[in-house]
Amino acid sequence: MQASDRFNINSQLEHLQAKYVGTGHADQGRFEWAVNINRDSYASYIGRHPMLAYIAIAENESIGRERYNFMQKMLLPCGPPPEKDED
Repeated sequence: MQASDRFNINSQLEHLQAKYVGTGHADQGRFEWAVNINRDSYASYIGRHPMLAYIAIAENESIGRERYNFMQKMLLPCGPPPEKDED
């Protein structure tokens, strides 16, 4: 692998990270990554009616109630953020 290849790969990665929020970055922590994954999953469930209907049937709830529950879960999908260490 040449130095130019390495630069090209890094520039492509930076471009993807700037274009798509959920791809993360080098300074992103574990909590932020988990929040992005969960929010993407909930948005996918809400946006795909057959998947939402399947989940609603499995949980014996209405489709509207499941959509509302997923949107509520998107606010804090992993609970409150962890405390920051003041070092």
